[in-house]
Amino acid sequence: MIRNLTWSAAACLLLLFAGTGAASAAPFPGPVMRNGDGGWMVRVQTAAGEGSFLHREGAGLAASFRQPAGLAVEQDGTVLVADSRNHLIRTLEPDGRVSTRAGVLYDKDDIGLPLGGLLDGAADRSLFHDPQGMAVGSDGSVYVADAGNHAIRRIDPSGNVSTVAGSGVLGFRDGAGREASFYAPSDVAVASDGTLYVADTLNHAIRAIAPDGRVATLNAKSSRVVEATPGQAVFAGDYRDGELAGALFNEPTSLVLDDKGNLYVSDSGNQLIRYIDLRQRTVTTVAGSAVCHSCKGIYEDNALYAAGDYADGPALEAKFRFPRGLAWTAEGGLLIADSENHAIRYLIGGEVTTLAGSRDRESGETDGTETGARFARPIDIAVKQDGTVLVADCFNNKIRELAPYRLPAGSAADDRIKVALDERLIEFAAEPEIVGTRAVAPVRALGEALGYGVDYDAADGVASLSRDGETVKLQVGQNSIRRLVRGQPEAVIETDTAPFIQQDLVFVPIRFFAEAAGLDVQWDEATRTAILRHPAAIRP
Repeated sequence: MIRNLTWSAAACLLLLFAGTGAASAAPFPGPVMRNGDGGWMVRVQTAAGEGSFLHREGAGLAASFRQPAGLAVEQDGTVLVADSRNHLIRTLEPDGRVSTRAGVLYDKDDIGLPLGGLLDGAADRSLFHDPQGMAVGSDGSVYVADAGNHAIRRIDPSGNVSTVAGSGVLGFRDGAGREASFYAPSDVAVASDGTLYVADTLNHAIRAIAPDGRVATLNAKSSRVVEATPGQAVFAGDYRDGELAGALFNEPTSLVLDDKGNLYVSDSGNQLIRYIDLRQRTVTTVAGSAVCHSCKGIYEDNALYAAGDYADGPALEAKFRFPRGLAWTAEGGLLIADSENHAIRYLIGGEVTTLAGSRDRESGETDGTETGARFARPIDIAVKQDGTVLVADCFNNKIRELAPYRLPAGSAADDRIKVALDERLIEFAAEPEIVGTRAVAPVRALGEALGYGVDYDAADGVASLSRDGETVKLQVGQNSIRRLVRGQPEAVIETDTAPFIQQDLVFVPIRFFAEAAGLDVQWDEATRTAILRHPAAIRP
């Protein structure tokens, strides 16, 4: 196991006596390393979108989106993106280019934003309105929850767009095809028999569309009423487990089928993950805790939603804040886009962990490590054939991807001490070694790899490392590191291993120096590698 190298004396021993780095039940194929918090070591990077709220096609990192809200992956690896505010279905091709699969920009509103519409026909002459979740059928058809049109649309393998169900006008009615009505459906899942399941969000319902096009509602209709604004009463969602026909939901937003053909549901307004056993016709809560101890049920008086929060741990003690997109992994786990916690969560084996994002619910757009990366309302999630996790990072107007951290080539399981900086090994004039309970390395190679200019005053025995207004000073024989940043008081960090001279080189404790430089530090005992990672990715 990979352990975090903390400042405590007890943790010093973990530097030498850590586990193998392999983790079972990881959301990625193959051995995956864990960090000191028990989570998986992950790299988050931007796959497409330069961040502007625009429409632009071309190379992935130069392309633009307007609030991407849905993802699906086709058999050839093409990623489909529901570009909600551009009212388009876009593609991120395997070669990294972004183009349009269906829909057209035909007009703008008074403030210059694209207008949506409802029009079937050829892909390049069709119209969508706020498309959200998508699913790919066994024949290659793409089904789209066209939320603004209150309809479910289909893009067939030839590129023709048709309306499967929904009249284009909001409502709540079962029936065949266009006779049925929906209210802002957010997601769709397609079963092996061709049945479509729909998260009919503002009807607080799970709907089923049979292969013959007939729409049926699976659960009960909520009768809860709240005063949304003074003098205005609205129907709100509710909560009830048990028999499917009597179950209640509150703004369900995402669906995914598991290996048994049953449905997981993001019950966003209840801050829960629910499970529909379609054979037993039952609904159970499998993750999340939204119990309100000061009120009846799970809602405060006159509240539209249950209270959201953030907590990892046992599934029924975990907390979410408007969980949205879901994806099923090959390991039998559930990935969750926890939208207003700005995090990617993972449910497996009865436990919920945070896979990536801030533990403090901070939003942002930083690429980097699992704890250093930041998202801004991630809304959907998908898994590529190679196990890479894709995220529709809605408010950043980007598609992000999560992949497991892999040790660089050369990190063999031998007795040598190695130092990896992000995804490359640092080369040293003299090999790093273990002194007491510490891994130590020559300071010049270590400092230069981190971008410092390195000077050594032999008369005073002081090594000085400088970059960008920061200076780190280490004195041979003294158990401290002095850090000076322009305009700030000097900071002194005590160490338990003093720098020393060997082979005419100054050796320093790797962990203390790297953490003083702001790096995340882990240790892989299997390959005897100290892993130094920039929390925020360094782009060329």
